[in-house]
Amino acid sequence: MTQLPAMARPRVLSGIQPTADSFHLGNYLGAVRQWVTMQETHDAFYCVVDLHAITVPTEAAALRRRSRVAAAQLFAAGLDAERSTVFVQSHVREHTELAWILNCLTGMGEAARMTQFKDKSAKFGESAASVGLFTYPILQAADILLYQANAVPVGADQKQHLELTRDLGQRFNHRYGDTFTLPDPYILKEVEKITDLQDPTAKMSKSSSSPAGIL
Repeated sequence: MTQLPAMARPRVLSGIQPTADSFHLGNYLGAVRQWVTMQETHDAFYCVVDLHAITVPTEAAALRRRSRVAAAQLFAAGLDAERSTVFVQSHVREHTELAWILNCLTGMGEAARMTQFKDKSAKFGESAASVGLFTYPILQAADILLYQANAVPVGADQKQHLELTRDLGQRFNHRYGDTFTLPDPYILKEVEKITDLQDPTAKMSKSSSSPAGIL
């Protein structure tokens, strides 16, 4: 595939959580395969989002191991360090710094409308759900806005979060001056949602209740 000159390229940002010892088929078809293709046509930034992983109970040693494995698997799947930037989220402190600023621009009702928090807190129990899980979409917005991304590969479950990202970016720009690029979703309809093999109403996930549901 012919590479576009660097100056002509739109920028793409996407991330993947190191919450298991290996990616599954849904990760590959829904995200990683697209990333490999997009590194040829975009100024590509791909992130192992370990800060998102700790929004649910996680052992520190397991997180470090899984972060290294995730990076290795991304390169094994076809990402090239000469064509894309691959990094670990917590190694760049500006993610959390910008997230705090965006937290202060986000209304409680706005954050409470995020359906993914409702789904995950129902699974863990609302009393056990962390504040980090509640503000997860705001950290995700910081991840995206920080890199001035033009495009963000997202699945059906992340569309609402990207809409929040655009809203927060626009709000910041209006209040403090034109600073952030407002990203557009990049969606492949045929892999918009890869479903669980045991429960076809649910998305394939590393946190599936049954290992038989993922491949």
